[in-house]
Amino acid sequence: MGPGAVAVRSGVEEIMNTQSDEASNPVHQHQVDVGSQADGQGLVGRAFDVLREAHRAEPYPSHRTRIEKLANLHAFLKDEAETIADTISADFGSRSRHETRLLEVFKCLERIRYIQRNLETWMRPSGRAVPVTMLPGRAKIHYVPLGVVGVIAPWNYPVQLSVVPTAYAIAAGNRVLLKPSEFVPRTSALLAERLSSLLGSQWVQVVTGGPSVAEAVARSPLDHLIFTGSTAVGRRVMRAAAENLVPLTLELGGKSPCLVHPTFPVRKAAERIAYAKWLNGGQTCVGPDYVLIHEDMKNAFVEAMVRVTERFYPTLAENPDYTAVISERHVARLTDLVRDAEGKGAKKTEINPAGELFPTALGKFVPTILTDVREDMAVMQEEIFGPVLPVLSYRNLAEALAYIAERPKPLAFYYFDLDPNRVDMVLEATQSGGASINDVGLQWAVDDLPFGGVGPSGMGAYHGVDGFSNLSHKRSVFYQAKLNATGLANPPFGAKADRILKFLIGR
Repeated sequence: MGPGAVAVRSGVEEIMNTQSDEASNPVHQHQVDVGSQADGQGLVGRAFDVLREAHRAEPYPSHRTRIEKLANLHAFLKDEAETIADTISADFGSRSRHETRLLEVFKCLERIRYIQRNLETWMRPSGRAVPVTMLPGRAKIHYVPLGVVGVIAPWNYPVQLSVVPTAYAIAAGNRVLLKPSEFVPRTSALLAERLSSLLGSQWVQVVTGGPSVAEAVARSPLDHLIFTGSTAVGRRVMRAAAENLVPLTLELGGKSPCLVHPTFPVRKAAERIAYAKWLNGGQTCVGPDYVLIHEDMKNAFVEAMVRVTERFYPTLAENPDYTAVISERHVARLTDLVRDAEGKGAKKTEINPAGELFPTALGKFVPTILTDVREDMAVMQEEIFGPVLPVLSYRNLAEALAYIAERPKPLAFYYFDLDPNRVDMVLEATQSGGASINDVGLQWAVDDLPFGGVGPSGMGAYHGVDGFSNLSHKRSVFYQAKLNATGLANPPFGAKADRILKFLIGR
């Protein structure tokens, strides 16, 4: 492990068994065992101190320095794409190599190149208007590094959701304290070793381990904290960060709906929804959580979903394209959701083209469609985060929009309709962190769009120029001119001041 990485593994067996089914896997030969939460806080504290001192020594890194660090990050991803795919697949039990190379490696490379192209422009102070009474003075916003940015990353896209916020933090001139997920110990160890050696211990410190380590990061006196994960954990992170008044970017989730208008081609909608829903074994925060389809189209839609899924995945158990669910605990959670729904009257459609017996491969979960679902079913109360798709029917568009509006604001919303006027009306009637029209998830893929939630699905954003701005302090600076009129407002006040104020107030 490189000198800048701090590897932490909890010795508290009960905590690790509860939080991660992967705790028994060998992680890295250089790991340090931590026997208590206090020890974890100590290691996190020492990592933070290294970064804080580095920031104080160089509070405003040059454009050239930032570009060099980003280039090193780019080289790691490009040179070790196959290693990354192998490592993530080992952590998942089976993870599609093509999905890893597309969504973890390629998208990270594309975002880094986007940042490199635009960084010089972003770093320039931006001019602001000055009142006529303060002319010929000038006003500008300077984009100043915050200091130390914490990143707590999840397991579902462990490289992308570690590297991309790290890249934006570095672009803004910050140092990074990164805590990857304990659910992917091999990937976390790879990040700890490579990022430390490539970027330097004064730029990035990686701390690995269980919930106590994540809590120690959240309680650190950071200058900003980016957390990606569930809404429930996001609340705990926010409470911990409040102790030091740490500003947050929370990328959470929720139940992101797909709404299909009856005039939209049902097969096309099914193909695009199926791709996004089964991607990464359904473990995608912007994936569709449920579908609202007109009652006259419901059967046709389910049939189309079955056909397209069978075409995508003719087999499941040994199919390298079909990603496993991360752990046995999550498989059991999904199984319980489906059983609860069936027990309350839902109809289950399993898509298993080869008729394989499950579980024939650890972690593979059969793509499942649920119809006739009700609100009292657990599958409609919590984010599914797996290959289970409830399909609800509606009678008219107003009813469907009311259903969405009555629920917490989701991270994403997907609407399928070829009428542009109706699309605008639906967008105005709904709220979500982001949205795609006639496709799923692509709002996340556009480099220049900010990505984030709203309300219970999150706050803040870190893609595009908004990512740079969010991780910079926008420092207001006024430049007084050599010749100015400020002396006119000096005391002692008299008739002259009265005339000036009368003019200023009355104009």
